[in-house]
Amino acid sequence: MTLSLPIDGEANRLLERSPLALLTGMLLDQQVPMEKAFSSPYVLAQRLGHDPEARELADYDPAELVEVFARPPALHRFPKAMAGRVQELCRVLVDRYAGDAGRLWADVGDGRELLRRIADLPGFGTQKAQIFVALLGKRYDVRPDGWREAAGGYGDPDTFRSVADVTDAESLRRVREYKQQVKAAAKADRG
Repeated sequence: MTLSLPIDGEANRLLERSPLALLTGMLLDQQVPMEKAFSSPYVLAQRLGHDPEARELADYDPAELVEVFARPPALHRFPKAMAGRVQELCRVLVDRYAGDAGRLWADVGDGRELLRRIADLPGFGTQKAQIFVALLGKRYDVRPDGWREAAGGYGDPDTFRSVADVTDAESLRRVREYKQQVKAAAKADRG
């Protein structure tokens, strides 16, 4: 089973076939709705005229990449910052994984190593890395030993906590409810 967000079918298909698109969507998944974050790699592909490649984005003129991200509709709420972050991510992929995002998880020894590799990427803190480990395990059958433990609570089966649990509009609604409950609890603790 793969990720199936309520977005354009072609955007979902890009996420299925392109590890870089999937990783980029996860990187962009902050301060925008997840549908926006995960459909932006497809919009980027349309603007480039082909599926993005890590080497191409790593070498892109930074100002021109910002323009690509900022062109209406912008690919993110913060197009300049996110264009830079995507470029940093692609440079790491080129340096460590020969530009192949799929190699990030292809030969991983166990869940802890997978989590470490992801958390070492620009823009991926522990929580985002755990969510991506869960997404890979739940939706893309990337399941090295210990992947659920490495994903923390996001790896739990039959939960609705993150993009890793989204398969349709109903599961997306349940994930949003969960996130609202977490925010409300955090606000109550501060208040």
